[in-house]
Amino acid sequence: MEKPKSLIINSPFVAPHQHWIEGKGGVLEVKPERRPASYEVFDARNNTRRVEMLDNVNTIRSRVDAWRDAGWPGVTIVTRRLLEHWHDETVREYPFYFCQLEAIETLIWWVEGAPEFKQGIVVPGDGGPWERLCNKMATGAGKTTVMAMIITWQALNALTYPKRSKDFSRAVFIVAPGLTVKGRLQVLIPSEGSYYDQFNLCPSEAFRQKLNQAEVLIENWHTLMPAAQPKRSVVKKGAESDEAFTRRVLGKLANHRDIIVINDEAHHAYRKPAELKISKKAAADQGIDLDEATRWIEGLDRLHKTRRIQRCFDLSATPFAPTGKASTDTALFDWIISDFGLNDAIESGLVKTPRVVVRDDALPDARTLRPKLYHIYRDRSVSEDLNRKAEPHEPLPKLVQDAYTLLGADWRKALADWAGHHSPPVMLTVCNRTETAARIERYFNAGDAHWPELRAPERTLRVDSKVLEKAEIGEQAASDKGYEERLKAIVDAANIPATRKERLKELKKEELLREIVDNVGRRGGAGQDLQNVISVAMLSEGWDAKNVTHIMGLRAFTSQLLCEQVIGRGLRRVTYDKDENGLFRPEYVNVFGVPLSIYEPGEGGEAPPPPKPSTQIDVVPERAALELRWPNILRIEQVVKPVLVVDWSKVETLTLDPAATAITAELAPALGGATDMSKVTQIDLAALPEGFRLQRLIFVAARKAFSALHGSFQGTEEYLLAQLVRLVEEFLASNKIDIPSLFHSDPLRRRILIALNIDGVVTHLLRFVTEQNTTKLEPVFDEERPISSTADMRVWYTTKPNILTQRSHISHVVGDSSWEGHAANVFETRPEVVAYAKNDHLGFHISYLWQGSRRRYLPDFIVRLHNGLSLALEIKGEDTAQNRAKRAALSEWTEAVNGHGGFGLWACDVAFKPAEIIDIVLKHANRPVPSHTAP
Repeated sequence: MEKPKSLIINSPFVAPHQHWIEGKGGVLEVKPERRPASYEVFDARNNTRRVEMLDNVNTIRSRVDAWRDAGWPGVTIVTRRLLEHWHDETVREYPFYFCQLEAIETLIWWVEGAPEFKQGIVVPGDGGPWERLCNKMATGAGKTTVMAMIITWQALNALTYPKRSKDFSRAVFIVAPGLTVKGRLQVLIPSEGSYYDQFNLCPSEAFRQKLNQAEVLIENWHTLMPAAQPKRSVVKKGAESDEAFTRRVLGKLANHRDIIVINDEAHHAYRKPAELKISKKAAADQGIDLDEATRWIEGLDRLHKTRRIQRCFDLSATPFAPTGKASTDTALFDWIISDFGLNDAIESGLVKTPRVVVRDDALPDARTLRPKLYHIYRDRSVSEDLNRKAEPHEPLPKLVQDAYTLLGADWRKALADWAGHHSPPVMLTVCNRTETAARIERYFNAGDAHWPELRAPERTLRVDSKVLEKAEIGEQAASDKGYEERLKAIVDAANIPATRKERLKELKKEELLREIVDNVGRRGGAGQDLQNVISVAMLSEGWDAKNVTHIMGLRAFTSQLLCEQVIGRGLRRVTYDKDENGLFRPEYVNVFGVPLSIYEPGEGGEAPPPPKPSTQIDVVPERAALELRWPNILRIEQVVKPVLVVDWSKVETLTLDPAATAITAELAPALGGATDMSKVTQIDLAALPEGFRLQRLIFVAARKAFSALHGSFQGTEEYLLAQLVRLVEEFLASNKIDIPSLFHSDPLRRRILIALNIDGVVTHLLRFVTEQNTTKLEPVFDEERPISSTADMRVWYTTKPNILTQRSHISHVVGDSSWEGHAANVFETRPEVVAYAKNDHLGFHISYLWQGSRRRYLPDFIVRLHNGLSLALEIKGEDTAQNRAKRAALSEWTEAVNGHGGFGLWACDVAFKPAEIIDIVLKHANRPVPSHTAP
């Protein structure tokens, strides 16, 4: 059998008859049967992955197939006419997808099917008083059309058989996750131009006219929140009654009883189990809003008390909820009765095929042997750098810049291929926090990205999550004139009619942002010309820009839920052309940093072992006198005098290791945890020499150096830039840059390596740039929290060995090594030590640069000596270049803090042997400390 040319192996209009499986060596193989309903469970503790079959769904599938083959026994005459009409491919331009027909048929089977086809089947509930049924349907599978089918089936039967109120209702309450989705769902209101007409859902004009009697209300879930009391009201009315709540929420729908509810994006709505132990932060990391889930369900419960919810239909691509169990963060809803997942959608061609990095020419991740570009945030140089408060001008980690250079090279090719299209291809970045988004926005808009085409402020949108959140509920966000002006600049630059621009610019910033976000890639829309979208966490549901061709993930991915949600943002197809076999032609989205298989397979998939006994680590209030305090410093700036000089004889050689920098990447179509290695495509920067000219490199390096120095430079900016251009040019032409590879030493590859390591090159050079006078170190403090203390530490638990303390504000010292246990014994017994603390969960860190990335370094101990001196002590068994960089940063930090004053006298030191610890304590305890510097 000839291997298929793409991952698309099924027609979307018939039942899938084959699917891909992971064969030996991770190679994809075709299995000639339908993919069973299942999902993957990732155990973060044991780093294992196992497949859980949805046995109930698989059984229901076979029952529905038999029921269909038997002619749908048990259904009403109205339902039979609808099913026959929906299966008739001659009455509409495009037939319905199989997954749409299966979803509605499964619901009808459960409500109307003959009992013999449902014998022994139980659909678990969510623990509440009303029934829920869930259709799991991947992005692009046509959920909104299924909603229209549900309304048509329910309303026409309710109007024809009014006594069957337990089965049918013409009163439909649709709950959406926000205003964006609510706007998209207006096609479900039975009016001219609705989905009922567009997809010819009614078999006759008489049925269509009858359908107009359906009462359909669409609201976002925020209307289910309890009414707030007026802040300045003199009369206190008390809490809103259930009846008042019902009338406010349902409006004219409150005149009906036995309503049906349709939850769109239903993974937002679940009943939080009593055993659930998960923090709001942990839930947010999984893309879950606990308050939203609780309020959504509580509101529906109140409606059920007064009007009865006959049945609730849930539709979602990712109907997961947190479990509160360590073995799996999330689990599927128990009430799923049909499943057409992401893999099914890929195999049927309903969505784009995601391609992930399968290899590159740099060193892989040592823990997984995967390319670092596969899950970028997993690399410590990235996670440490991005997971902190940072200024927008601070350079991105080197691996992130390398990734953007590679992905940008491929995006440029797509840009050329899309020439003449009304909208360009879009690169979507999903990152971890607002500071990261701001840095990425500046990286592109300031021209730090290697490719000039990516410097397009008027085509780059940073989605302010706070503003968008307010926009989704119709509220106003805090004032931000700068952000509002950037949004208006995007509108001004858009190639749309002037009258349209003026109307858009009259909108509030919340409305304007939603208008731009909702219309990315849409002809005539505010976001028509955007090419770069940067978002914190997820964009709002319903965002379906079809021109997303590249995705960059810069956040942690701890569940299948997050992966599918992020990748789903780029899966909407542009066209639906078919090949000679009647299958959809493949379209691709190239993905960096979003792992399709979160954790690599471990040994087996058994449940995790029982947890080890843990010790509670906390602050001892009675030891307040032993509290240690330190300044929170974001960075240290060097105030440089005008004349810049370099003593080239003292400049150390900078080694650029080609193995640490990817200049090529190969991508292959991916499905689940496997990839199709027969269809590898390559991105090679060496094939783009025009992007790496020497003069451009000199200018970029000089500009970066200028950005680092100009704020503290006393002379004119022109004079500073001229000096930097001269120094950079001389450095690049010198023998002070060593590339230990003949292959990479040719001029073009040398320039590429320099370009991809430009931050490291600049950092290295600036170490030896001096002025004729002195350099002053100026600390820049965290404005929100300039000082931290041991008293701020939150309670935490550990299973590691630990020692009870007496001279520490913290209850225990947790030993990561025997050396640290020895150090604790020294501090507990030496009279020179007044107080100490192991720097564990304290938040005391020093920022330092390593290979162009800003990283965090945590000294092992803080010690206060009897002379008032505070000592930051590091314990190291070996010395490396990276450790020397850490010590240099700590020494600079100490000098800056002492120079600034106000925090007592600080010192730093390192012990390479256990015996040196006492010597270090004595050395610093015997130092004279001026009285005015005592803390």
